[in-house]
Amino acid sequence: MPKVMLVTGASRGIGAATARLAGRRGYAVVVNYLGRRDAADAVVADIEKAGSRALAVQGDVADESAVKALFATIDKAFGSLDVLVNNAGILQRLARPEEISKGRLERMFGVNVFGTILCAGEAVRRMSRRHGGKGGIIVNISSISAYHGGPNDNIDYAATKGAVDSLTWGLAKQVAAEGIRVNAVRPGMTYSDIHASVGEPDRVDRVGPTIPLGRGGKAEEIAEAVLWLCSDAATYCTGTIIDVHGGRSL
Repeated sequence: MPKVMLVTGASRGIGAATARLAGRRGYAVVVNYLGRRDAADAVVADIEKAGSRALAVQGDVADESAVKALFATIDKAFGSLDVLVNNAGILQRLARPEEISKGRLERMFGVNVFGTILCAGEAVRRMSRRHGGKGGIIVNISSISAYHGGPNDNIDYAATKGAVDSLTWGLAKQVAAEGIRVNAVRPGMTYSDIHASVGEPDRVDRVGPTIPLGRGGKAEEIAEAVLWLCSDAATYCTGTIIDVHGGRSL
């Protein structure tokens, strides 16, 4: 039986690239999405063309009941879960500190942090040997902004990704003996629809020349790092964060 991978926020960008690559590597893939059913269905079609099974499941990861329903659907359709890729995340329009509202923070942390923790908890419930599971893998998608803090950019987004890094380190230590490896990938400036969604479609092209490698990253390059952490080549990695940013540290 193929291993089963859930990728949250998999209808576009890094999530879609990860889901497609996982399908080509033989995983059965659950493609979680929020609102773009057409985009999620396109990812599913590509995975099926590669010869793997795929299922699109709608759900807002910031909603606890929706997260429980998502995992219940996986239980019914596949019977098990081997890998969770916590990719779902949002970016909002650039704002100075004095412009950031409580409502903006609630939505940003709701998706980027609460959603990541809620999905990780449901995955542990199924994977942990403590609960009769066979072990598993969790990979969180962070951001290089967690390292540099997002000054003159999005400090609130950077703060959410700093929380993802802390979660990765702490959870990895807590569930290692239960057969679960927890790691993260910290992308730099990467081509994705997420930039257009906040009014900056040319953001990567603008910033790319300042990166040591002279360009922005491709979603497929981030996906390769994710799939490596899920592979047997990374069996001694837990609590590890891989930076994939073209040499950019600021």
